[in-house]
Amino acid sequence: MICVMPGTNLTRDEAAIRAALLDVTSYAIDLDLTTGEKTFSSTTTISFTCTQPGAETFAELVDATVHEITLNGTPLDPATAYADSRIALADLQAENTLVVRADCTYSHTGEGLHRFVDPVDDRVYLYSQFEVPDARRVYTTFEQPDLKSVFTFRVTAPQDWKVVSNSPTPQPEPLGDGRAVWDFEPTKPMSTYITALIAGEYHEVQHTYEGAHGTIPLGHYCRQSLVEYLERDLDDLLKITRQGFAFFEDAFDFPYPFGKYDQLYVPEYNMGAMENAGAVTLRDEYLPRSRQPRSFYEFRCSVILHEMAHMWFGDLVTMRWWDDLWLNESFAEWACYHAEVEATEFTDSWTGFANARKQTGYRADQLPSTHPIAADNVDLQAVEVNFDMITYAKGASVLKQLVAWVGLDDFLGGLQQYFKDFAYGNSEFSDLLAALERSSGRELAGWAKEWLQTAGVNTLAAEFDLDDEGRYTRVAVRQSAHPDWPTLRRHRIGVGMYSDVDGRLVRTRYVETDVEGELTEIAELVGETQPDLLLLNDNDLAYAKIRLDERSLATAIGGLSRLDDSLARALVWGAAWDMTRDAEMAASDYVDLVLANIGAETDPWGVSRIPSTAATAATAYAAPAKRAALQARWESGLRELALAAEPGSDQQLTFVRSFAGAAHSDSALDDVAGLLDGTWEIDGLTVDQDLRWSLVTSLAAAGRAGSRIDDELAGDATISGQEHAAAARAALPDAEAKVEAWSLAVERTDVPNETARSIVFSFMRHGQEEVLAPYVDRYLEAAETLWDHLGTHRASTVLNYIFPSPFAGPELVEKVDAWLARTEAPAAAQRYVQEGRADALRAMAAQERDARS
Repeated sequence: MICVMPGTNLTRDEAAIRAALLDVTSYAIDLDLTTGEKTFSSTTTISFTCTQPGAETFAELVDATVHEITLNGTPLDPATAYADSRIALADLQAENTLVVRADCTYSHTGEGLHRFVDPVDDRVYLYSQFEVPDARRVYTTFEQPDLKSVFTFRVTAPQDWKVVSNSPTPQPEPLGDGRAVWDFEPTKPMSTYITALIAGEYHEVQHTYEGAHGTIPLGHYCRQSLVEYLERDLDDLLKITRQGFAFFEDAFDFPYPFGKYDQLYVPEYNMGAMENAGAVTLRDEYLPRSRQPRSFYEFRCSVILHEMAHMWFGDLVTMRWWDDLWLNESFAEWACYHAEVEATEFTDSWTGFANARKQTGYRADQLPSTHPIAADNVDLQAVEVNFDMITYAKGASVLKQLVAWVGLDDFLGGLQQYFKDFAYGNSEFSDLLAALERSSGRELAGWAKEWLQTAGVNTLAAEFDLDDEGRYTRVAVRQSAHPDWPTLRRHRIGVGMYSDVDGRLVRTRYVETDVEGELTEIAELVGETQPDLLLLNDNDLAYAKIRLDERSLATAIGGLSRLDDSLARALVWGAAWDMTRDAEMAASDYVDLVLANIGAETDPWGVSRIPSTAATAATAYAAPAKRAALQARWESGLRELALAAEPGSDQQLTFVRSFAGAAHSDSALDDVAGLLDGTWEIDGLTVDQDLRWSLVTSLAAAGRAGSRIDDELAGDATISGQEHAAAARAALPDAEAKVEAWSLAVERTDVPNETARSIVFSFMRHGQEEVLAPYVDRYLEAAETLWDHLGTHRASTVLNYIFPSPFAGPELVEKVDAWLARTEAPAAAQRYVQEGRADALRAMAAQERDARS
């Protein structure tokens, strides 16, 4: 059980006091991984100076049994000095040495040092995950980003293991009893959260990158049971890695700072990946065992480049405190897409960004929990819930705007000087802003206040008048904002006019203009004939929602597929979805738009993501009286799309997966069973292992699984198979199955994190309201204590995805409001409940709008 105790919640003020007091000279960390299956031995020696001799401070160590503490040669009693995850340090000298010997606990939740035993072959794999504050689960720390130091790891492990850290892996020294010791060289100066240890029976492959600044060793690692998938993808992974280094070293004008570069694909990972300096960990789902669409590989490329960009953004130059978390994440997010477009085969990645990633930013920015990009992170609990799509997607979108405003060359010039000025140190946003102002000659403080220090998204809509011949006599852009976040911002937007030319929608006019304030006139378009489609924010220069006028929306519904420009289509798709979510477009119309046009979509992310939004429209946003008919239309439409798609194409795979998810009629479920059993075949479709689990889960959700879950698991005893089986069981419309799933995901703390997450994602299903009814109250009861009971990562997943959204309606909102009025749950837990409430209100409004269509 992982508890969030008061001592673990470091505040910004505490960190500032400690940073002013201490300078950390070095860490020496001695870990013995051979002492047992539940704990490992950890001895930490920290050398540090103090600006005020005689002062007191504290070090941190979480979930440990402390045996010895020595400060400057004087023993301290662990019974009194170690309490509430903190080690009290009094009467400091100008120069100090702290030694702590303890046993620390292996994690099964992806926090600290995670231990995994592969069910395929019983091999053991360990990996660390330290961001935000979890290095202190492995060694004694001063756990804050601005107390950088050098780290020397000494690791005892079974001699046949691979052991990887931030420094190059040394030759192990055998101890003669099946164990060996790895003595790593000291690291470059870095923060605790990007130190790393990965150890176990990993498969290793070594290559190099030969660049302008010399040779960089490149390691790739995975579990032994995934070797065939690493070998299959290795050429692509190496190609992207080498392309990334060539691009970033040139763009940032700074050699890669950490010597070697290992990428380790690890199991049961909470994150997508983590930028440990020189030892990047990634989800091993990025080595897929079944066929995936191109969007998967485009996203994997962005993840690889995102973590590589962090070697400069975050690792070389690190924020002083987590208020500037966005300095890490927003910049790495922008940089990875920029690099994808400029240096890899994924040259249309900004289109994919618009179709998928940016949409998550818009959603997050309209929740009650929205916050400025530069968030006010007063403590670690605030930081942990602000790793969200405002920090990533909105931040990257806004930086894209900034690049367009100051110019790419000046933007990169500012970054280059910034890296040189603050290499291996810490900075604040004001430091970066000053560098960009010097390079561009622009005043940016006003831009920063407007875009980084305020929350919410603006909406842009066209207003116009026409003469008798259909020409514009006036065109203007009206900007609006939610009353809770009323800032009206400056936007640079493109305006495109598209009309039918020989059966295609072709752009006939384009202008760029600055939008400022509530109303902006566009004089350049006066006298132009009204087009079939008027598209605001053409070329996606701005971060803003857009609205389609009545004629433009009709054009989109009738023939969006006739628009050849993929980015313009992405903007129309996004506008239609925004209008549906905002109850300005009927859910039925949105589903019709998707069914009529998605079959011709070419953008990989458009193909993959848009059907999921239509599924939400059909299940959650449709008026109850019209829902059955709309779901039937969606189900049959997907079947037709799957049969019409090019054999073996991404479209075919996506439409089959979507069809399985939508199947509810007897005939559709017969088709799903036929695909699984091989009695129905679709030309070009390979029913591989992951697709088989999708089909099994579809049948399970409809109560038609029979023995199929156990049968499938018997043939797929991997950890992935176990996770899929757990999800399928959670989908069953059966009271006993729901009780068991709830226990595994919500009540028990010994369930591996990825298994629990699979259950959570599968538990709440529209159409199962009868069997799910008890879980409205149970959810609210659990929310009281879940944060402390499960810890940050698992609690946030449960509270987010097991919110009883199928019950969206006045009764649910009333219950939630009553709970919020009386609860004493942590603020982070309340945040997720409030977000669920907001989604319920949105669904209610959408249902009412659909009823009027």
